[in-house]
Amino acid sequence: MSTQAIKTQIEGYSEIQREIQVLRKYAVDRSAGRGEVARIINQLHPKTLNLKISQIRKETSSATTFRLVSQDLYLPPFQAGQYINLFVEIGGIKTSRPYSISSSPSQSGYYDITVRRVKDGFVSTFLLDRVKVGDIFQSTSPAGQFYHNPLFHGRDLIFIAGGSGITPFMSMIREITDRGLNRRVQLIYGNRTVDDIIFEKEISRISAYHKNLTIHTVISEPDKGYKGLTGFITGELLKNLLGDIDDKMIYVCGPEAMYTFVLTQLKELNIPQRKIRVEIFGPPADVTSQPDWPESAGTNSSFNVTIKGKTTIKTRSGETLMNSLERAGVVLEASCRSGECSLCRTKLVSGKVFQPASVKLRESDRAFGYIHPCMSYPLEDLEILI
Repeated sequence: MSTQAIKTQIEGYSEIQREIQVLRKYAVDRSAGRGEVARIINQLHPKTLNLKISQIRKETSSATTFRLVSQDLYLPPFQAGQYINLFVEIGGIKTSRPYSISSSPSQSGYYDITVRRVKDGFVSTFLLDRVKVGDIFQSTSPAGQFYHNPLFHGRDLIFIAGGSGITPFMSMIREITDRGLNRRVQLIYGNRTVDDIIFEKEISRISAYHKNLTIHTVISEPDKGYKGLTGFITGELLKNLLGDIDDKMIYVCGPEAMYTFVLTQLKELNIPQRKIRVEIFGPPADVTSQPDWPESAGTNSSFNVTIKGKTTIKTRSGETLMNSLERAGVVLEASCRSGECSLCRTKLVSGKVFQPASVKLRESDRAFGYIHPCMSYPLEDLEILI
């Protein structure tokens, strides 16, 4: 029996055919617009961006801003506080790093990313020492949840930044001042020394002209004669500077040790979790300091990772599985590299890994054995399915 003959035996087939003929005769033909929705979505959020370095600006001795313009004549919009994941190839190793956009979303001609040198940093060293104007890179579209939602976050905001954690706040501050938004911001910005303060002149100038923006810089290792705030960003310091903060939305961004300390201080002030928003910067500098890290694991134990049906590579306990894979030439899709976006989620067939508590695993991931390699540390030989 032919396919057409089978179709005619389906109940209602003839009626549907008659209705199709009527629609073809009298309805509006929308076939010319087929694919229009997909084109709009791809324009607003393309999978990858082709970017060129148009300007390099030194901010401090250890931090530099790179201005990125589109090779495709268009940059998708973003929310102040979001990041892009920049892809690089260094010595034959393909990897990526997420960087917050520090420029204002009120303009669409470029993205600024501000990079601070990390001790023994693989990518930061490459960017600060070898990249030049005219170099071409690819990145993801802007992503991330660390932004202000006027419907839920109110207009009275506290920004607590440490070091390069100022970058998403700089984008927010620039947007507020560019657009004259009705928001009151108090920024507490911690650094080791005065020379480490990124955007120092700009934030001083902005705060002088915009009374809804107050800046407090805190230096942990001040030079002799320094008269500003010193020490760490403690709960007592916050109370003295800000008074009652129970009704304000608090944003925290900075190095791991800084935000861990600040979150403890906010907890002691009984600030509810729903009033705190945190941006996390990648894997911990020292995974052994994480709660529940098994003491017997160490950081240099060597293990085999078998990629099912493909190959076996070497890894070690103190390094993320993603880094080991990239060094072996295996590149996973990634955006945040902080255990949040889920793009790199991978099936763990056998073996055990350690994942910090900050990793946002779905319940289904836990139930069916999926991990986030960007924040997974091998504890024994593994088999994974990619």
